[in-house]
Amino acid sequence: MGTVFSIVVRDPGPDTAAALRRVADRLHRIDAVFSPYRADSAISRLDRAELRPDACAPEVRAVLAACREVAAETDGYFTDRPDGRLDPSGWVKGWAVEEAARLLRAAGSTEFCVSGGGDVQTSGGPWRIGVAHPLRAGRLAAVLGGSGLAVATSGTAERGAHIRDPHTGLPATGLASLTLVTGPGTGLARTDAWATAAFAMGPDRALAWVSGRPGVEALAVLPDGTKRWTDGLPRHLPPSGPADWHRALPAGADGPV
Repeated sequence: MGTVFSIVVRDPGPDTAAALRRVADRLHRIDAVFSPYRADSAISRLDRAELRPDACAPEVRAVLAACREVAAETDGYFTDRPDGRLDPSGWVKGWAVEEAARLLRAAGSTEFCVSGGGDVQTSGGPWRIGVAHPLRAGRLAAVLGGSGLAVATSGTAERGAHIRDPHTGLPATGLASLTLVTGPGTGLARTDAWATAAFAMGPDRALAWVSGRPGVEALAVLPDGTKRWTDGLPRHLPPSGPADWHRALPAGADGPV
């Protein structure tokens, strides 16, 4: 998938090593089926009309259905066709993390953290999760804490302005990064897809949209360094977060940090 996955298990048992091998196999399988960079993947063949959806494995149809659901939930700000090509990576990366978590639970683990490309699903806890600052290399925008969290960030730090507004086709430039936090029950696939969609919305629409969804909180960093966040985000902030966090501004306020 063109990214790095990492796993931390706090309660390893006799089945953990085998479970990690199964996780690696599962991630390779997901990459083989869903990668838009592999010419022989089901997704690439679907995009070239060499394969029909009803001829694909059930998991392919399930992923495409999930993408349609998120598109409807976000007023079309999420799409599985960025740049006009079929590419459901905005859902698949988070779903792959969820699949890794499922295999770890099946092996008896209840205390673990799985990260895929910097987006994180935790079990048990509490865990502390650093959010990279999009404008200050090597710095954190915030440290989040809690149990059973899914945390996903969309931004420009790693790949530049690569997220487009599906309604205009233009790069989304109103945010430097947007981090969403959800609790147990939502999962990283949906959290990550929502983060991508909300980033494309721009700061005002994104924070209003997130505020209307129970159990979802957001931290936005604007291109000038201003931080804005939803009302419930502070409950995810450990007391010993970055020193500059306390100079941030609430949602709706203006001014650089």
